[in-house]
Amino acid sequence: MSTTEYRLKGLLESIGAKKEELIRLAFLRGFTNHETVQCSQELDGLLNEYQRNCC
Repeated sequence: MSTTEYRLKGLLESIGAKKEELIRLAFLRGFTNHETVQCSQELDGLLNEYQRNCC
């Protein structure tokens, strides 16, 4: 497995964990809570990074 493949695999794992965190925060605190919004923005950043490296 190449370095790029390892990096993409790591990104996918991070994306999955961040999605779970976002769902938990949204359920507990609501969609407009500062922590939920911040987590959503972090997830967006991970998804953008994956897109840049993948395609």
